Amino acid sequence: MAKPLLLIVDDIFVNRMLLSEIAKDIGCEYKVASNGKEAIEKLAEFNFDMVLMDIEMPVMNGLETTRYIRTKFDDKSSKIPIIALTAHNPNDFFDEFNSAGFDELLTKPYMLSKIKEVVERFCKKLV
Repeated sequence: MAKPLLLIVDDIFVNRMLLSEIAKDIGCEYKVASNGKEAIEKLAEFNFDMVLMDIEMPVMNGLETTRYIRTKFDDKSSKIPIIALTAHNPNDFFDEFNSAGFDELLTKPYMLSKIKEVVERFCKKLV
Protein backbone atom coordinates (compact mmCIF):
# COMPACT_ATOMS: atom_id res chain seq x y z
CA MET A 1 0.00 0.00 0.00
CA ALA A 2 1.35 3.42 -0.92
CA LYS A 3 2.26 5.82 1.83
CA PRO A 4 -0.02 8.85 2.20
CA LEU A 5 1.40 11.98 0.57
CA LEU A 6 0.97 15.11 2.68
CA LEU A 7 1.40 18.74 1.67
CA ILE A 8 2.80 20.75 4.58
CA VAL A 9 2.12 24.47 4.22
CA ASP A 10 3.71 26.85 6.74
CA ASP A 11 5.73 30.03 6.36
CA ILE A 12 7.97 29.25 9.34
CA PHE A 13 10.90 27.00 8.46
CA VAL A 14 11.08 25.39 11.92
CA ASN A 15 7.38 24.46 11.75
CA ARG A 16 7.86 22.90 8.30
CA MET A 17 10.81 20.89 9.63
CA LEU A 18 8.87 19.74 12.70
CA LEU A 19 5.85 18.69 10.63
CA SER A 20 8.15 16.95 8.16
CA GLU A 21 9.69 14.92 10.97
CA ILE A 22 6.24 14.03 12.31
CA ALA A 23 5.15 12.98 8.80
CA LYS A 24 8.20 10.71 8.51
CA ASP A 25 7.62 9.29 12.00
CA ILE A 26 4.06 8.26 11.13
CA GLY A 27 5.06 6.75 7.79
CA CYS A 28 3.99 9.47 5.35
CA GLU A 29 5.70 11.05 2.40
CA TYR A 30 5.48 14.82 2.13
CA LYS A 31 6.18 17.98 0.19
CA VAL A 32 6.42 21.45 1.69
CA ALA A 33 5.28 24.93 0.72
CA SER A 34 5.95 28.21 2.52
CA ASN A 35 2.75 30.03 1.51
CA GLY A 36 -0.60 29.48 -0.14
CA LYS A 37 0.58 30.38 -3.62
CA GLU A 38 3.27 27.67 -3.46
CA ALA A 39 0.68 25.24 -2.07
CA ILE A 40 -1.63 25.82 -5.03
CA GLU A 41 1.27 25.21 -7.43
CA LYS A 42 2.17 21.94 -5.66
CA LEU A 43 -1.47 20.80 -5.59
CA ALA A 44 -1.62 21.27 -9.36
CA GLU A 45 1.51 19.12 -9.76
CA PHE A 46 1.07 16.24 -7.27
CA ASN A 47 -1.79 14.00 -6.05
CA PHE A 48 -1.78 14.68 -2.32
CA ASP A 49 -3.85 12.76 0.18
CA MET A 50 -4.07 15.62 2.67
CA VAL A 51 -2.97 19.20 3.31
CA LEU A 52 -1.72 20.50 6.67
CA MET A 53 -2.34 24.25 6.27
CA ASP A 54 -1.07 27.03 8.51
CA ILE A 55 -3.45 29.97 8.77
CA GLU A 56 -1.15 32.97 9.19
CA MET A 57 1.17 33.24 6.16
CA PRO A 58 2.36 35.97 3.81
CA VAL A 59 1.47 36.08 0.09
CA MET A 60 -1.70 33.98 0.49
CA ASN A 61 -2.90 32.89 3.93
CA GLY A 62 -4.47 29.56 4.81
CA LEU A 63 -8.06 30.81 4.67
CA GLU A 64 -7.60 32.33 1.20
CA THR A 65 -5.78 29.25 -0.03
CA THR A 66 -8.41 26.83 1.24
CA ARG A 67 -11.22 28.87 -0.30
CA TYR A 68 -9.30 28.88 -3.60
CA ILE A 69 -8.81 25.10 -3.51
CA ARG A 70 -12.48 24.48 -2.70
CA THR A 71 -13.78 26.73 -5.50
CA LYS A 72 -11.18 26.67 -8.30
CA PHE A 73 -9.83 23.11 -8.39
CA ASP A 74 -11.50 20.18 -10.15
CA ASP A 75 -13.83 17.90 -8.26
CA LYS A 76 -11.26 15.46 -6.83
CA SER A 77 -8.68 18.06 -5.83
CA SER A 78 -11.27 20.42 -4.41
CA LYS A 79 -12.34 17.72 -1.93
CA ILE A 80 -8.87 16.97 -0.53
CA PRO A 81 -8.84 16.95 3.28
CA ILE A 82 -7.38 20.25 4.52
CA ILE A 83 -6.40 20.52 8.16
CA ALA A 84 -6.04 24.03 9.60
CA LEU A 85 -3.05 24.56 11.86
CA THR A 86 -3.24 27.56 14.14
CA ALA A 87 -2.06 29.04 17.40
CA HIS A 88 -5.36 30.96 17.65
CA ASN A 89 -8.12 29.94 20.01
CA PRO A 90 -10.36 27.81 17.77
CA ASN A 91 -13.50 29.12 19.49
CA ASP A 92 -12.65 32.65 18.32
CA PHE A 93 -12.31 31.66 14.67
CA PHE A 94 -14.44 28.52 14.27
CA ASP A 95 -17.03 30.06 11.94
CA GLU A 96 -14.34 31.50 9.66
CA PHE A 97 -12.40 28.22 9.57
CA ASN A 98 -15.60 26.28 8.92
CA SER A 99 -16.82 28.59 6.14
CA ALA A 100 -13.41 28.46 4.42
CA GLY A 101 -13.82 24.69 3.97
CA PHE A 102 -11.36 23.14 6.41
CA ASP A 103 -12.05 19.56 7.42
CA GLU A 104 -10.42 19.81 10.83
CA LEU A 105 -8.56 22.28 12.99
CA LEU A 106 -5.48 21.48 15.06
CA THR A 107 -3.94 23.95 17.47
CA LYS A 108 -0.26 24.51 18.06
CA PRO A 109 1.90 23.23 19.63
CA TYR A 110 1.82 20.15 17.43
CA MET A 111 1.31 16.79 19.09
CA LEU A 112 2.35 13.63 17.28
CA SER A 113 -0.71 11.73 18.53
CA LYS A 114 -3.18 14.35 17.24
CA ILE A 115 -1.56 14.61 13.82
CA LYS A 116 -1.31 10.82 13.49
CA GLU A 117 -4.99 10.39 14.38
CA VAL A 118 -6.07 13.01 11.82
CA VAL A 119 -3.88 11.57 9.06
CA GLU A 120 -5.16 8.04 9.70
CA ARG A 121 -8.78 9.17 9.81
CA PHE A 122 -8.73 11.28 6.66
CA CYS A 123 -6.34 9.28 4.53
CA LYS A 124 -8.07 6.00 5.42
CA LYS A 125 -4.78 4.17 4.96
CA LEU A 126 -2.54 2.47 7.45
CA VAL A 127 0.49 4.59 8.17
